[in-house]
Amino acid sequence: MMNTTTTTNPSTSKSPLKFFLLVFVLSLPFWVLGAVIQLQLLPNVPLSGLMIVAPVIAALICVYRENKAAGVQALLKRSFDFERVKFKLWYVPTILLMPCIMLTAYVVMRMAGVPFLNSQFSLITTGVLFAVLFSAALAEELGWAGYVTDPLQERFGALGAALLLGLVWAVWHFIPLWEAHRSVVFIAWWSLGTVTARVIITWLYNNTGRSVFVATLFHTMMNLTWQLFPVNGSYAYYDQLVAGLLTLAVAVVVVIVWGPRTLVRTRNAPG
Repeated sequence: MMNTTTTTNPSTSKSPLKFFLLVFVLSLPFWVLGAVIQLQLLPNVPLSGLMIVAPVIAALICVYRENKAAGVQALLKRSFDFERVKFKLWYVPTILLMPCIMLTAYVVMRMAGVPFLNSQFSLITTGVLFAVLFSAALAEELGWAGYVTDPLQERFGALGAALLLGLVWAVWHFIPLWEAHRSVVFIAWWSLGTVTARVIITWLYNNTGRSVFVATLFHTMMNLTWQLFPVNGSYAYYDQLVAGLLTLAVAVVVVIVWGPRTLVRTRNAPG
């Protein structure tokens, strides 16, 4: 008797649109809270920044509906999926790429005559800040990388998925940026850096066995470097144009060298 059982890719059952809508709905209370209560979680991070929990909550709701407790457990296990990273050299760009971009931005701004103050962060403070920012980034990346990246890539290819997700990611931040009193120009250049950073994250994710941990680590380094950036002691003053264009340049190189369809050279393509 012929076996009519068919296998399907789990990603095909996922709805990125439903996930995105759920993320925005779950973020609404935090946006309202940030508008009502003028409190900063970190320098230049309003109370609405607590919306970082929305992507992981949305992802957990979605995977529970799709595969009950087993889906929830599988997603949470990806938080520290070190075993997926077969080539450990990928940790070099994961950890050092954003510091290099920001260091280059610092040099460019120094040459332009921007006034700088000495950073006041100690190693202990930096370590604590890293732990806090890693936890925040993990809450996001369990949703962005762990849940929605793969179904988007199946539909639009790696570059298309990265650009679409990067655009949603940027728009999702608009309310907190407005509540932090950012200008339209600031938000525009910040968005360029954010969208192109998602291309880099997708490149790292695909080349490390689709590791959520790697995506989280790079995301953490993004946030850590701008918190430590010594421009008048505040993220608010560093030039988003410079940082955005540098991040764009790196993303363009990645797309040219690794190819837009998968952002992975064929022999290392994710299965």
